[in-house]
This record gives sequence, C-alpha cells and structure tokens, in this order.
Amino acid sequence: MLKYFRVISIVEGLSYLTILSVTLGLISREFVFYLGMFHGFLFIIYLVLSFIVSDKKGWPILTWLALFLASVVPFAFIFVELFLRKESIKQEIPKA
Repeated sequence: MLKYFRVISIVEGLSYLTILSVTLGLISREFVFYLGMFHGFLFIIYLVLSFIVSDKKGWPILTWLALFLASVVPFAFIFVELFLRKESIKQEIPKA
C-alpha cells in the first residue's frame, strides 16, 4: 500500500503544480476544468491512502497532519516522497 501511496503522492503533487502553472499563464485556461477534475480525483485518493497507510504503519496523528498539509503546499510532495522512501526502506530491512 505504501508503494501506491508514493506514486499517488508524486502524481498529485505534479498535478497541483500543473494547476498552479495555469495561473502563471504557462498553460491555457481552456484546460482548467479537466486539470481540476483530475487533480481533485487524485487529491481524494491521496487523502484516502494517507489514512490507510497511517493506520497500517501506526503513525501518530501529527504525521498524518503533516502529510495532509504537504498536499496543499507546492513542492512539498518532494519532502513527502523522501519521508515515504525512508519508511519504505525501513520496511524492507528484515528484523533480526
């Protein structure tokens, strides 16, 4: 499940940056509706997966809140990916 959350986190973060690039004039406003729907769909999946992964990993509520706040801050998905990569490595290391 962590693997899926990592993928959704990156794609959701990139879609957020794409939406923001419309306001800078880098992308035509004609695509706002479709970009918004796609981003909204990804955002909902991100939130659901963050609940599931946080519950399975036993993370405290503050960790989940940090993940949630990172979903609304541009470029924060990079830090989320670094955190999730570290958690993924912890999971792969067998305990002796």
